[in-house]
Amino acid sequence: MARLYLIVEGQTEQTFADTLIKPHLAQRQVYMNKPVLVAHAKKKGRVHRGGGQNYAPMKNDIIRFLKQDKDPDAYFTTMIDLYALYADFPGLTEAQQMQPDPFERVKFLEQKFAEDIDDPRFIPYLQLHEYEAYLFSDPTCFEYLDAGGMQAVKTLQSIASQYETPELINDGSQTAPSKRIIALFPDYEKAKTAFGPQLAAKIGLSVIRDRCSHFNDWLSKLESLNSQ
Repeated sequence: MARLYLIVEGQTEQTFADTLIKPHLAQRQVYMNKPVLVAHAKKKGRVHRGGGQNYAPMKNDIIRFLKQDKDPDAYFTTMIDLYALYADFPGLTEAQQMQPDPFERVKFLEQKFAEDIDDPRFIPYLQLHEYEAYLFSDPTCFEYLDAGGMQAVKTLQSIASQYETPELINDGSQTAPSKRIIALFPDYEKAKTAFGPQLAAKIGLSVIRDRCSHFNDWLSKLESLNSQ
């Protein structure tokens, strides 16, 4: 039996993983603990979680988890955005030279992440470019937010059609997936931690996997943990 610890970027990913990924993996005898928010500081012995701008607190937290559970059947992974990644993240400067190919860049950074943590049970995953890319897998899900906003849905569909995969929707300050969504559906920003997972559930994991190959590769690795 494989057990899995997941460290996530924020509450949106936390709920998404808990409601969609966790039951999916359980069907394959991979049992995920409740996803934990990324650490951003440790003060007076207490770990503070959620957000953050520095790599070191997250790294130290992951290593602490690894030391606490040394069972070979215990695995550890992440859901961290490539968008606005920590400035001190390993390999980030070198990765800037790979700007034309986001897939090459993200795989390089994940490799550097794995080397820095240095434990075979650690499976790094960086989201291309952020969680909201998944929602472009089927923009009709946004009818849930505003049944009368069909023009806005069509605009999102038009954006999605310009890219081979939603994961290539870029990381500009105004053109990142979340920025495009909020421009058309302002209510999303106010309640993204609730709406984000609900919209993904309406799309379904199978569709997201089909449209987002990097996400699919990661989920496939997690599914196989019980057979290792």
